[in-house]
Amino acid sequence: MHLLTEPFEYDFFTNALIAGVLVGALCGALGVFVVLRRMSYIGQGLSQSVLGGVAPAAVAGIDPYLGAVAATLTAGLLIHYVGRQHGVRPDAAIGIVSTAMFAFGVALVSVNRDRAVNLTDLLFGNILGVTTTDIALVASTAVVMAVLGFVFYKTLTFTVVDAAGAAAHGVRAASIELAFTVALAAVVVVSIRIVGVLLIAAVIVIPASTARLVNRSFGPLVATSALLGVSAAVIGLFVSFHVDVASGPAIVLTSSAVFAAVLAGTAVTTGLVVRRTRAHHSEQLAARTA
Repeated sequence: MHLLTEPFEYDFFTNALIAGVLVGALCGALGVFVVLRRMSYIGQGLSQSVLGGVAPAAVAGIDPYLGAVAATLTAGLLIHYVGRQHGVRPDAAIGIVSTAMFAFGVALVSVNRDRAVNLTDLLFGNILGVTTTDIALVASTAVVMAVLGFVFYKTLTFTVVDAAGAAAHGVRAASIELAFTVALAAVVVVSIRIVGVLLIAAVIVIPASTARLVNRSFGPLVATSALLGVSAAVIGLFVSFHVDVASGPAIVLTSSAVFAAVLAGTAVTTGLVVRRTRAHHSEQLAARTA
């Protein structure tokens, strides 16, 4: 019991836990839409683009977080625009925009070495250093996303599952996709300070991929993915505290371990079902020929 209560003796752990739960739920829920749209790379792409805004902000002497917001939203809009051009695939658009903005940020940092940019926190996050302001920002984003998801749930689901069919029924699929990209960019921005650029894609993709192994219905899929995201954040933080390992990697490794366990379990279950089906068919065939 002491292992569970000891971390709460420190205020930073409580703040980290609240932030982790919120980010886990947010990224887990949105991750379903990302995975179903086969754009798993977009989380990584948007997060990489952050440096394209952080570097100019640091050079100009303003809050780097403002630069991160501007860069991520700009990247989301550019990815949406470039990906809709004839002959350009969405995954190619993500790669082009994100690498270009990341390279711009690196180049700007390299020629302004007198300006300090904390790349460690940017790359790996600093969940144990979150403040009440960070929590309020994540919570506000979560509330907005929950409301928008409730209001546009059917439209968004229709667009994700069958964009062409949605457009044929009068749904403005392009506008919905643009709104979703902007929403995802906002979630990436508020999550980067917690899990970092290098890990944000894993937080978005892994819970959703795990949920797909055990669910096919859309509603339960979203709920399961969000629950898996929250669980990975909680378990990862406790592991981080007691093992003295970085929190972001601990959360991602926990999520990866759950995915591996579920994948192995479903593989075994599927194998047993196949064997039983074959045995049943063999028995029926033997009975008919007897």
